[in-house]
Amino acid sequence: MTDQDALFPPIADDEFPVPAPLDSHGPARIVAMSNQKGGVGKTTTTINLAAALAAYGRRILIVDFDPQGAASAGLGINARALERTIYNELIAAKPNLHEVIVPTSIENLDLVPANIDLSAAEIVLINEVAREQALSRVLRPVVDDYDLVIIDCQPSLGLLTVNALTAAHGVLIPLEAEYFAMRGVALLTEQIERVQERLNPRLQTDGVLLTMVDTRTLHSREVANSVRQGFGDTVYTTYISRTVKFPDATIAAAPITLYAPSHPGSVAYRQLAREIVARGQCA
Repeated sequence: MTDQDALFPPIADDEFPVPAPLDSHGPARIVAMSNQKGGVGKTTTTINLAAALAAYGRRILIVDFDPQGAASAGLGINARALERTIYNELIAAKPNLHEVIVPTSIENLDLVPANIDLSAAEIVLINEVAREQALSRVLRPVVDDYDLVIIDCQPSLGLLTVNALTAAHGVLIPLEAEYFAMRGVALLTEQIERVQERLNPRLQTDGVLLTMVDTRTLHSREVANSVRQGFGDTVYTTYISRTVKFPDATIAAAPITLYAPSHPGSVAYRQLAREIVARGQCA
């Protein structure tokens, strides 16, 4: 095996076993898709990982937790036209998330939408008792209906992200194969440790996913080597290469696994889905 193969093993549809069918669903594992740096592939990974797991028969719920509503838009949901979104449930005295969940066009995949209203949540919640547990309280009634809940976090370390980390069992960190992106992960790691100590002892880092990789460049190889040395087995074997197909799929409001099923990006996200099941991070 060459040094490049060690850093970037070939992506294939047979690298990890195909998950066995499930006889029943739930309770869900909750995963926060988080990185305070924008543009590293959080929403792309949320949508495509969810779609890949749904295709393997897992019941998946995406919680769009970003006021930009990118996950909602990426699944063809016009959240701006909705009267109720995750924001309304966060501030409600008696939340009912079942009334907000929107089925997507993808079998086994549902969405809790978000729009710009969510940007006011931090201001509204700041004086609330147990404000860090607001999302946990909202999600509690639906966890038995799903195998995995993925919270697509906004690129910040504010109160919304703290809510996501407090609600989650694990954190998946998409990390662009670029030095400036790598430097920022230390801040997120510190935040995860603080939440573990003060709010959510069960929280763990599920894994680091290298994204926007260009295996041809020395820069990507050096970053990948540093990340794998620093995070060890926490780094997923699967990595996501840079490609124009992801923006194309976003414009089409479809996961790449449906938009271009045979594209290397689709193969990579299917492999990631199987790796996550193999690691016990989804049923």
